[in-house]
Formats: sequence, C-alpha cells, structure tokens
Amino acid sequence: MHTALWNTFIATVKAEVIPALGCTEPVSVGLAAATARQKLGSVPHSVQVQVSPNLMKNGMGVKVPGTGMNGLAIAAAAGAFGGDADAGLEVFHSLNERQLLQAKALIEQGKVKVSVADTQRVLLAQVTLFAEGHSVRVTIADDHTKIVSIEENGITTFLAEAATNVTPIAASSKLPASVSVEDIYQFATQVPLADIAFIEQSKILNEALSKEGLSADYGLQVGATLKRHVDRGLLTGGLLTDVISRSAAASDARMGGAMLPAMSNSGSGNQGIAATMPVVVAAEYLKASHEQLIRALMLSHLLAIYIKHHQHKLSALCAVTTAAMGSAAGITYLLGGSYQQISFAVSSMIGDVAGVICDGAKNACAMKVSSAAGAAMKSSLMAIDNICVTGEEGIVADDVDGSIRNLSALANGAMTHIDQQILDIMVKKAQ
Repeated sequence: MHTALWNTFIATVKAEVIPALGCTEPVSVGLAAATARQKLGSVPHSVQVQVSPNLMKNGMGVKVPGTGMNGLAIAAAAGAFGGDADAGLEVFHSLNERQLLQAKALIEQGKVKVSVADTQRVLLAQVTLFAEGHSVRVTIADDHTKIVSIEENGITTFLAEAATNVTPIAASSKLPASVSVEDIYQFATQVPLADIAFIEQSKILNEALSKEGLSADYGLQVGATLKRHVDRGLLTGGLLTDVISRSAAASDARMGGAMLPAMSNSGSGNQGIAATMPVVVAAEYLKASHEQLIRALMLSHLLAIYIKHHQHKLSALCAVTTAAMGSAAGITYLLGGSYQQISFAVSSMIGDVAGVICDGAKNACAMKVSSAAGAAMKSSLMAIDNICVTGEEGIVADDVDGSIRNLSALANGAMTHIDQQILDIMVKKAQ
C-alpha cells in the first residue's frame, strides 16, 4: 500500500477540484481581462483578444454567466468592466447590470476583437486593454487561471518562471508517473475519512446546479425533458433514468448561464458534474452511508484526474466521458464491487464511449453528460455481474491502466488531427 502518495493525492484533488462559475474557457478570457483592467486602472476604450485554437473552439458557442450572451467577446468585455480579478474561476460572480451594459456597448461599437493566435499552446488566452495612451496585456496559458505574463505599455512587468517550458500533457497535475488505479482505489477506500471530507462540497455545488437545471428553462433542457417524460409515462423512473436526468440538468444549468458555480474537475465544470452527479444519485438511491458517499466521490474525482493526467488539457476527445469513468468506479464501489470489478467498469466505459468528440462548449454538452452518465451506470451494473469489455476487444487492454493509456494515446495522437478539422468546420460556420 503506497500511503506515501496519500498527501499528494489530497493536494492534487484540492488543486484540481475547485468551484467554477461558467464554462472555464471563456472564464480564462474574462480573468485575463479583469486582471488587465486592474492594472490599467481606467475604463478601456478597446479590447483585443487572442486565443489558442482549442480555446476558440470551446468558447465560441457557450453562454457566459450573467450576460445572456455567447462567446469570447462578451467574456472579455464583461471581464474588463465587471470581472473580479481575485476570484479565479468565479471571475463573473459580481457582474452587475451597469457593467454588463458597458460591456455590450463596447461590443456594439466594434471595439472588441477576437482572433486565433498562432501558438502551439493548447490553452492560451491573451487579452489587451487599451485606454488613452496606455495599454495592458495579460496572458494566461497552460491552465485556466495561470497568468504567465503581464505587459504594461509594452514593458513586461511580470513573467512566470519557466513560462515557455510547456509540456503538452496537463502540466498542472501533481500525480507521479508511477501512480496506478489500484493506488487510487486503496487511497479512496482506506484513507481517514476526515482527510477527504472536503470532497462533499462537490455534491453540494453540483446538486444545486442540477436542481436549478430541473426547475427552469436552461439550454436544451435535457434533464428537464427526461423528467417530464417520466411524469407523462413515456419513460420509467428509477436509478438509471435519475442518474441521466439529474446529471444532464446540472450541465443544462451550467451551459445555459446559471449564476451558480459548478465544482469543476481538471479545469472543467462539466467534468466535475460528470464525476459527481451519477455518484450522488446512486448513493441516494442505494441509501449509502455518508462515509460510503464521501469515499465514492473521492474515488471518482481522483480517478477522473488520473485519466485526464494522461491527456492534453484540451483535445478532440470529450472529457466528460473520461470524467464519468470516475463515476463508473464510484458507483461500482457503492454497489459493493471489488477493485477488480471497478477495473471492469472503467475498461467497459472505454470500450463504450471512447472517441466521442469535443466540438466546443455549448448547450449540447448536456447531452454528452447524459450519455456518459448512462454509460457509467451501465458499465457498473455489468461489472458487479463480472461482465466487461475484455482485452481481446478494440483498444481495451488486459488491465485497466493499460486501457487508460491506450485511450490517451488515441486522444493525444490521431485525434489532434480531428481537433483541427472540428475547428475548421466551426470557424467556417461562424463566418
């Protein structure tokens, strides 16, 4: 038992599972703009935004909380006029109507320009604010809140150490290369409960989003639609339906601009939802104890981080599917499953939903959350009956860590070309 890793696991989860208000790609732009405004000290008369291709893809079609508008232009303008530079991923939490009107006016005047940067960085948000005779440029890169440089009137006043030495795989992760799924399982099931009690906050935040999504007309109303059809008798209620609808509803609210934070995972609110809500619903349905819920949530979130650790920060592979693999592990644990059965569930998920594409953050992400949540539940039920996709099938390996490596090789290899094709299609649509 590698108990020496336990403090690292706790520190990693605390760093990667944090509140986020709205989709984290536009939030990065808003945070850069808010920081630039803080340095500028006056009202900007124009804004220039440059982002990496992947950030453009994830920011084009998503609603920015509190604005009622989609896209990176409003994210930058709202950040410049009303963003809280000290709030991290909750930068838009204090945006008011006056500030929003100022932001919209600047956009209507054609003074907010957004373009794709020529960069190898997967995640880059660079915002420059201009006022009379002054300018401030803030660059965020590699992580949604990592400011790597600040330039004031053309002079660099801040430069992060080793900012140019970037690795393509999730640079912010603190997990050693030697970590295995079994290490994570042993930690989640044996660590003192008090050390991981903080993970319950993921349930509190994401369950509130789910309830909001079921109560109002957000996004595509995926969760609310399923609930309506249960009430009409077209669907049967129960564990599977509840897992799908309540998970989707949280994403509906988040992508639809609700002013409630999600508890994110690996820089994504939808990943946080996918790693949380299926476990929460299953624990409720199974009447699990409080300790079982906490351990299942920790298993889910840490496993989701572990899988994402092997992949690019942003890619063509839909990361809610990998986050829901954490939920498959958590649900299997709640069902009384062994480590081997938890491994079965994760490998079956890889055999089921590998290759689901990410075509940007948008309302339809709730549909992918619902698909991933359903796949997690299905794989868990198969696993406790000792049924799984085997190493003789497709990209699944004989062991769960090998299956994860194979999935990640697909995401980091061939799917980089798919990513470019997706972006080309989306940009042409926007022209």
